[in-house]
Amino acid sequence: MTRAQRGVTGSQRTRTHRYTKARSKELSAGSSRAILLVTVLVVAANLRPTITAFGSVVSLVAADTGLGPSALGLLGAVPLLAFAAVSPLVHLLTNALGAERAVLVSTLVLMVGTVIRSLPGPVASLWIGTILIGAAIAVANVVLPSVVKHDFPSEVPLVTGLYSAVMAGTAAVASGLALPISDLGGWRIGIGVWGLLSVVAAVVWPLRSRGRPAWETPADHASSGVRSRSVWRSAVAWQVSLVMGTQALTFYLLVTWLPTIEVSLGVDPVTAGWYSFLYQIVGIAAGLAVTVFMRGRADHRAVGVVVSLLLIVAMAGLLIVPSWSVLWLVLAGLSAGSSLVVALALVGERSHTAAAAGRLSGMAQSVGYLLSAAGPFGAGLLFAATGSWDYPLLAVIAVAAVQLVLSLYAGRDRFTHSAG
Repeated sequence: MTRAQRGVTGSQRTRTHRYTKARSKELSAGSSRAILLVTVLVVAANLRPTITAFGSVVSLVAADTGLGPSALGLLGAVPLLAFAAVSPLVHLLTNALGAERAVLVSTLVLMVGTVIRSLPGPVASLWIGTILIGAAIAVANVVLPSVVKHDFPSEVPLVTGLYSAVMAGTAAVASGLALPISDLGGWRIGIGVWGLLSVVAAVVWPLRSRGRPAWETPADHASSGVRSRSVWRSAVAWQVSLVMGTQALTFYLLVTWLPTIEVSLGVDPVTAGWYSFLYQIVGIAAGLAVTVFMRGRADHRAVGVVVSLLLIVAMAGLLIVPSWSVLWLVLAGLSAGSSLVVALALVGERSHTAAAAGRLSGMAQSVGYLLSAAGPFGAGLLFAATGSWDYPLLAVIAVAAVQLVLSLYAGRDRFTHSAG
C-alpha cells in the first residue's frame, strides 16, 4: 500500500470514527429525552385518578360513613380548594428543594394521603387524606409546566398535549373502574388502589438524573436579563390565568351537571352517563390534536378563538336543538380538551425561563381552580333560583365568550416579564 493510499485509509477511518461518535451522541440524547418524557407522563398519570375515583363511589361512602350530601359535596370540593390555596405557595417549596425534588416529595405525600384516606376507622382520616391529596397534586400541577418548559423548550404545546391526554385518560379510567373494584373489595380499595400509580412515579421520577442538563439557578435567572418583578403585577400573567380560569370553570360545571341536564332533556340516566363519558373522551383526543396547530407558532390567538367558539356553538345547540345532543357534546368535548392544552401551553410559552414558568403556573392554577370551584356551585344556585337548566347553559356561553376575548390577548406573542 502506497503512502497516499495509507493517507486516504486513515482519513476514512477518522471520518468513520467522527460519524460513529456523533451518532452515539445523537442516540444518547434521544434516549435522555425519552426518559425525561416518560417521567413527565408517569407523574401526570397521578394527577386526577384519586379525585375522579372518589366521585364514582360517593353513594357507597355516604352509606358507610353517614355523611350527608352537603358534607360529601364539600369533601369533593376540597381538592379544588387545595389547588387554589397551595398553588401560589409552591414557589417557596421549589426554591427550598428545587423543582424536581419538590415533585418527588409531592408524589410521596400523594401516596401517604391516598393510604390515609382509605384507612378504616374515624371519618377524620377521610378528610385528612383528601387534604393531603389536594395539596400534593397542587404541587405537581404547578411544577410540571415549568419542567416541560425546561426539558422541551421548543416543543411545549406537543408535550403539554401528551401529558394532558395521559392525565385525562387515567382520570377517565379511574372514574370507570372505581365502582367495579369497590364491588370486589369495598369502596376503600376502590379509591385506594390508585395510590399504586404514586409508587410507580416515585420509582421512575429519579431516572431524570441520567444525562440531563442542570436546572437554572436563581443566579442564572438574574443574569438572563429577565426582569424579576412579581408575576401578579403582569398583565400577560393575568390574561393567561383568566384563560385558565374560564376554561376550568366551564369544564367542571359541565362534568358535574351534564348528566343531570341531559336527563332533564328526556335522556335516560344510563345514556346520560355515557354522554358525559363521550364528552371527556373526545376532550382527550382534542387535546392531542390541537398541538398540531400550535407547533412552530408563538401566536395562538386563532386557536384560542376557535376553541372558545366551539363551546358557544355547543351550548347554543343544546338550548335550541337538544335532540342533537351527541353532536353538541362532541363539540363541547373538542373545546374542553383543546382549551386545557392551550391554557397549559400558554404558561410555558409566555415565560422566558423555566423559573418564570413555575411562577406563572402557580398564579394561573391558583386563579383557575378558585374560579373552577365556583362553576358547579354557581350552576346549582342558578337552577335552584330559576328551576331551569337553560340559565346555567347560558352562563356557560357567557363565560366562553369571555374566554374568547381573553384569548385574543393571552394568545399574542408576549411574555410576562420583558427581557433586556
